[in-house]
Amino acid sequence: MKEMELMIYAILSLESDSGKLDSILTGIKGISGADLYSVSFNATTAIVSDINRTDLIANSSNAIAYAGVIETLAQQYSLLPMRFGSIMESTGAILRMLERNHPEIEKNLLKVKNKVEFGLKVFCDSEKLKGELIRISEAKTARPPHQTPEPQISVFREYVNKKLEAHKLEEMLLAHVDSVIAGITNHLDQLNAVCKFRKMVTETMIIDAVILLENSLKDPLIHQIEEFQIQFPGLNFVLTGPWPPYNFVETTIK
Repeated sequence: MKEMELMIYAILSLESDSGKLDSILTGIKGISGADLYSVSFNATTAIVSDINRTDLIANSSNAIAYAGVIETLAQQYSLLPMRFGSIMESTGAILRMLERNHPEIEKNLLKVKNKVEFGLKVFCDSEKLKGELIRISEAKTARPPHQTPEPQISVFREYVNKKLEAHKLEEMLLAHVDSVIAGITNHLDQLNAVCKFRKMVTETMIIDAVILLENSLKDPLIHQIEEFQIQFPGLNFVLTGPWPPYNFVETTIK
Protein backbone atom coordinates (compact mmCIF):
# COMPACT_ATOMS: atom_id res chain seq x y z
CA MET A 1 0.00 0.00 0.00
CA LYS A 2 1.32 3.43 -0.93
CA GLU A 3 2.28 5.58 2.06
CA MET A 4 0.38 8.74 2.82
CA GLU A 5 1.83 12.02 1.62
CA LEU A 6 1.18 15.50 3.04
CA MET A 7 -1.11 18.17 1.61
CA ILE A 8 -0.01 21.73 2.51
CA TYR A 9 -2.82 24.25 3.02
CA ALA A 10 -0.96 27.35 4.17
CA ILE A 11 2.26 28.65 5.69
CA LEU A 12 2.07 31.00 8.64
CA SER A 13 4.32 32.62 11.21
CA LEU A 14 3.90 31.21 14.70
CA GLU A 15 6.05 33.18 17.12
CA SER A 16 4.29 32.06 20.29
CA ASP A 17 1.28 30.23 21.73
CA SER A 18 1.42 27.06 19.67
CA GLY A 19 -1.26 25.69 21.99
CA LYS A 20 -3.76 28.10 20.43
CA LEU A 21 -2.95 26.80 16.95
CA ASP A 22 -3.34 23.18 18.11
CA SER A 23 -6.75 24.06 19.53
CA ILE A 24 -7.84 25.69 16.26
CA LEU A 25 -6.63 22.75 14.18
CA THR A 26 -8.54 20.33 16.40
CA GLY A 27 -11.76 22.16 15.54
CA ILE A 28 -11.46 22.02 11.73
CA LYS A 29 -10.98 19.28 9.19
CA GLY A 30 -9.11 19.09 5.92
CA ILE A 31 -10.04 17.38 2.66
CA SER A 32 -12.08 14.19 3.16
CA GLY A 33 -12.34 15.02 6.87
CA ALA A 34 -8.62 14.59 7.45
CA ASP A 35 -7.04 15.80 10.68
CA LEU A 36 -4.81 18.86 10.43
CA TYR A 37 -1.45 19.35 12.10
CA SER A 38 1.58 21.63 11.84
CA VAL A 39 5.15 21.17 10.66
CA SER A 40 7.48 23.95 11.85
CA PHE A 41 10.92 25.30 11.06
CA ASN A 42 11.80 28.02 13.57
CA ALA A 43 8.69 30.27 13.66
CA THR A 44 7.56 29.30 10.17
CA THR A 45 4.79 26.71 10.19
CA ALA A 46 3.13 24.70 7.44
CA ILE A 47 -0.43 23.47 8.05
CA VAL A 48 -0.85 19.99 6.59
CA SER A 49 -2.98 16.87 6.49
CA ASP A 50 -2.24 13.35 5.36
CA ILE A 51 -3.40 12.61 1.81
CA ASN A 52 -3.23 9.78 -0.65
CA ARG A 53 -2.37 11.40 -3.98
CA THR A 54 -4.35 8.81 -5.94
CA ASP A 55 -7.49 9.71 -3.97
CA LEU A 56 -7.17 13.46 -4.52
CA ILE A 57 -9.86 14.72 -6.88
CA ALA A 58 -10.02 18.36 -7.97
CA ASN A 59 -13.77 18.73 -7.52
CA SER A 60 -15.83 21.50 -5.97
CA SER A 61 -16.26 19.66 -2.66
CA ASN A 62 -12.51 19.30 -2.13
CA ALA A 63 -11.81 22.83 -3.34
CA ILE A 64 -14.35 24.24 -0.85
CA ALA A 65 -12.91 22.18 2.00
CA TYR A 66 -9.38 23.30 1.11
CA ALA A 67 -10.38 26.98 0.91
CA GLY A 68 -12.36 26.65 4.14
CA VAL A 69 -9.26 25.60 6.07
CA ILE A 70 -7.31 28.58 4.74
CA GLU A 71 -10.10 31.08 5.46
CA THR A 72 -10.56 29.78 9.02
CA LEU A 73 -6.84 30.09 9.72
CA ALA A 74 -6.72 33.55 8.11
CA GLN A 75 -9.15 34.80 10.75
CA GLN A 76 -6.46 34.24 13.37
CA TYR A 77 -3.12 34.43 11.55
CA SER A 78 -1.32 36.23 8.74
CA LEU A 79 -0.59 33.47 6.26
CA LEU A 80 0.48 32.49 2.77
CA PRO A 81 -2.20 30.35 1.07
CA MET A 82 -0.83 27.43 -0.89
CA ARG A 83 -2.23 26.25 -4.21
CA PHE A 84 -4.68 23.38 -4.17
CA GLY A 85 -2.74 20.18 -4.73
CA SER A 86 0.48 21.27 -2.96
CA ILE A 87 1.72 17.86 -1.86
CA MET A 88 5.07 16.69 -0.47
CA GLU A 89 6.15 13.18 0.33
CA SER A 90 7.11 13.53 4.00
CA THR A 91 7.49 15.73 7.06
CA GLY A 92 11.23 15.83 6.37
CA ALA A 93 10.64 17.13 2.85
CA ILE A 94 8.43 19.93 4.22
CA LEU A 95 11.05 20.87 6.82
CA ARG A 96 13.72 21.07 4.12
CA MET A 97 11.39 23.17 1.95
CA LEU A 98 10.70 25.59 4.83
CA GLU A 99 14.41 25.94 5.56
CA ARG A 100 15.35 26.36 1.88
CA ASN A 101 12.70 29.05 1.27
CA HIS A 102 12.82 30.67 4.70
CA PRO A 103 13.99 34.17 3.61
CA GLU A 104 11.33 34.48 0.87
CA ILE A 105 8.61 33.08 3.10
CA GLU A 106 9.46 35.54 5.87
CA LYS A 107 9.50 38.41 3.37
CA ASN A 108 6.05 37.53 2.07
CA LEU A 109 4.62 36.96 5.54
CA LEU A 110 5.80 40.43 6.53
CA LYS A 111 4.18 41.87 3.40
CA VAL A 112 0.74 40.43 4.25
CA LYS A 113 0.95 40.77 8.04
CA ASN A 114 -2.38 41.98 9.45
CA LYS A 115 -3.67 42.51 5.91
CA VAL A 116 -6.59 41.07 3.97
CA GLU A 117 -7.52 40.90 0.32
CA PHE A 118 -10.66 42.26 -1.33
CA GLY A 119 -11.92 41.76 -4.85
CA LEU A 120 -13.45 44.64 -6.81
CA LYS A 121 -15.29 44.12 -10.07
CA VAL A 122 -16.84 46.95 -12.08
CA PHE A 123 -19.59 46.11 -14.54
CA CYS A 124 -21.41 48.18 -17.14
CA ASP A 125 -23.49 48.08 -20.32
CA SER A 126 -20.65 48.85 -22.72
CA GLU A 127 -22.89 50.01 -25.58
CA LYS A 128 -24.89 52.28 -23.29
CA LEU A 129 -21.69 53.69 -21.81
CA LYS A 130 -20.25 54.33 -25.29
CA GLY A 131 -23.40 56.24 -26.19
CA GLU A 132 -23.04 58.38 -23.09
CA LEU A 133 -19.38 59.07 -23.87
CA ILE A 134 -20.35 60.14 -27.42
CA ARG A 135 -22.94 62.57 -26.04
CA ILE A 136 -20.40 64.05 -23.65
CA SER A 137 -17.82 64.38 -26.45
CA GLU A 138 -20.29 66.05 -28.80
CA ALA A 139 -21.38 68.45 -26.08
CA LYS A 140 -17.76 69.51 -25.57
CA THR A 141 -17.23 70.00 -29.32
CA ALA A 142 -20.14 72.13 -30.51
CA ARG A 143 -20.73 71.84 -34.24
CA PRO A 144 -21.52 74.91 -36.38
CA PRO A 145 -25.25 75.25 -37.25
CA HIS A 146 -24.66 75.08 -41.04
CA GLN A 147 -22.27 72.63 -42.59
CA THR A 148 -21.31 72.18 -46.21
CA PRO A 149 -22.81 68.90 -47.43
CA GLU A 150 -20.18 66.21 -47.72
CA PRO A 151 -19.49 64.92 -51.22
CA GLN A 152 -20.77 61.44 -51.99
CA ILE A 153 -18.31 58.88 -50.70
CA SER A 154 -17.47 55.43 -51.95
CA VAL A 155 -18.52 52.21 -50.28
CA PHE A 156 -14.88 51.59 -49.38
CA ARG A 157 -14.57 55.02 -47.80
CA GLU A 158 -17.77 54.47 -45.86
CA TYR A 159 -16.39 51.15 -44.56
CA VAL A 160 -13.14 52.84 -43.48
CA ASN A 161 -15.07 55.60 -41.72
CA LYS A 162 -17.13 53.06 -39.79
CA LYS A 163 -13.96 51.25 -38.71
CA LEU A 164 -12.37 54.52 -37.61
CA GLU A 165 -15.51 55.46 -35.68
CA ALA A 166 -15.56 52.06 -33.94
CA HIS A 167 -11.87 52.45 -33.08
CA LYS A 168 -12.53 55.94 -31.73
CA LEU A 169 -15.34 54.59 -29.53
CA GLU A 170 -13.06 51.87 -28.12
CA GLU A 171 -10.38 54.46 -27.37
CA MET A 172 -12.95 56.65 -25.60
CA LEU A 173 -14.11 53.67 -23.53
CA LEU A 174 -10.54 52.71 -22.60
CA ALA A 175 -9.75 56.30 -21.66
CA HIS A 176 -12.83 56.37 -19.42
CA VAL A 177 -11.85 53.07 -17.77
CA ASP A 178 -8.33 54.43 -17.20
CA SER A 179 -9.79 57.53 -15.55
CA VAL A 180 -11.94 55.38 -13.25
CA ILE A 181 -8.91 53.28 -12.31
CA ALA A 182 -6.89 56.45 -11.65
CA GLY A 183 -9.66 57.71 -9.36
CA ILE A 184 -9.82 54.40 -7.48
CA THR A 185 -6.03 54.26 -7.15
CA ASN A 186 -5.83 57.86 -5.91
CA HIS A 187 -8.30 57.22 -3.11
CA LEU A 188 -6.98 53.79 -2.14
CA ASP A 189 -3.45 55.19 -1.92
CA GLN A 190 -4.77 57.17 1.05
CA LEU A 191 -5.54 53.85 2.74
CA ASN A 192 -2.02 52.56 1.94
CA ALA A 193 -3.65 49.82 -0.10
CA VAL A 194 -1.86 47.77 -2.75
CA CYS A 195 -3.95 47.25 -5.90
CA LYS A 196 -3.72 45.12 -9.02
CA PHE A 197 -6.00 45.86 -11.97
CA ARG A 198 -7.15 44.10 -15.11
CA LYS A 199 -9.33 46.06 -17.51
CA MET A 200 -11.81 45.15 -20.24
CA VAL A 201 -11.98 41.56 -19.02
CA THR A 202 -15.29 41.00 -20.83
CA GLU A 203 -17.83 43.18 -22.63
CA THR A 204 -19.59 43.83 -19.33
CA MET A 205 -16.72 43.58 -16.79
CA ILE A 206 -14.55 46.62 -17.47
CA ILE A 207 -12.43 46.37 -14.30
CA ASP A 208 -11.31 43.37 -12.24
CA ALA A 209 -9.13 44.36 -9.29
CA VAL A 210 -7.67 42.88 -6.14
CA ILE A 211 -6.86 45.06 -3.14
CA LEU A 212 -4.56 44.35 -0.20
CA LEU A 213 -4.94 46.54 2.88
CA GLU A 214 -4.84 46.58 6.66
CA ASN A 215 -7.61 44.53 8.22
CA SER A 216 -8.62 47.50 10.35
CA LEU A 217 -9.36 49.60 7.23
CA LYS A 218 -12.19 47.40 5.95
CA ASP A 219 -14.94 49.91 6.81
CA PRO A 220 -13.21 52.91 5.14
CA LEU A 221 -12.76 50.77 2.02
CA ILE A 222 -16.45 49.85 1.92
CA HIS A 223 -17.38 53.51 2.37
CA GLN A 224 -15.05 54.54 -0.46
CA ILE A 225 -16.57 51.99 -2.85
CA GLU A 226 -20.00 53.37 -1.99
CA GLU A 227 -18.70 56.83 -2.91
CA PHE A 228 -17.44 55.51 -6.25
CA GLN A 229 -20.89 54.08 -6.96
CA ILE A 230 -22.41 57.53 -6.42
CA GLN A 231 -19.73 59.20 -8.52
CA PHE A 232 -20.20 56.76 -11.44
CA PRO A 233 -23.94 55.88 -11.51
CA GLY A 234 -23.60 54.19 -14.90
CA LEU A 235 -21.25 51.58 -13.45
CA ASN A 236 -21.90 48.75 -11.01
CA PHE A 237 -19.23 48.29 -8.32
CA VAL A 238 -19.12 44.85 -6.64
CA LEU A 239 -16.78 44.41 -3.64
CA THR A 240 -16.09 40.95 -2.20
CA GLY A 241 -14.04 39.83 0.77
CA PRO A 242 -12.19 39.92 3.02
CA TRP A 243 -10.18 36.97 1.73
CA PRO A 244 -6.76 35.51 2.51
CA PRO A 245 -4.11 37.23 0.33
CA TYR A 246 -4.21 34.75 -2.57
CA ASN A 247 -3.10 37.31 -5.19
CA PHE A 248 -0.27 38.94 -3.25
CA VAL A 249 2.04 36.01 -2.50
CA GLU A 250 5.04 36.41 -4.76
CA THR A 251 7.30 33.57 -3.72
CA THR A 252 7.86 30.39 -5.71
CA ILE A 253 8.39 27.44 -3.43
CA LYS A 254 11.53 25.54 -4.44
